Amino acid sequence: QVQLVESGGGLVQAGGSLRLSCTASGRTFSTYVMGWFRQAPGQEREFVAAIQRRSGALYYADFVKGRFTISRDNAKNTVYLQMNSLKPEDTAVYYCAARDDGLVYRSDYDYWGQGTQVTVSS
Repeated sequence: QVQLVESGGGLVQAGGSLRLSCTASGRTFSTYVMGWFRQAPGQEREFVAAIQRRSGALYYADFVKGRFTISRDNAKNTVYLQMNSLKPEDTAVYYCAARDDGLVYRSDYDYWGQGTQVTVSS
């Protein structure tokens, strides 16, 4: 079992930045693919970014490329999402997730955090 706890959400003006963190319990964090998803009111959960466990290969949704950066620190059992140049349409609850294997952009991850709200004002 893995427990994930997100932090770092909040209210920011358009053009601003936030850094989300997700800390995992357990000693096997480095073996998981880690992803970030988001869900806006009335919309389906969508893929934002992911990072592979060993190669560190990065994956991004087109709408965040050049603005968001995912990274991980396996020594701290933590994955980050640095969000720059935020737009009002980035407003959503952001979730981190962990999986053993499979396609990184699919939402069928094995473990999920509780989510953290990000609100971008215009």
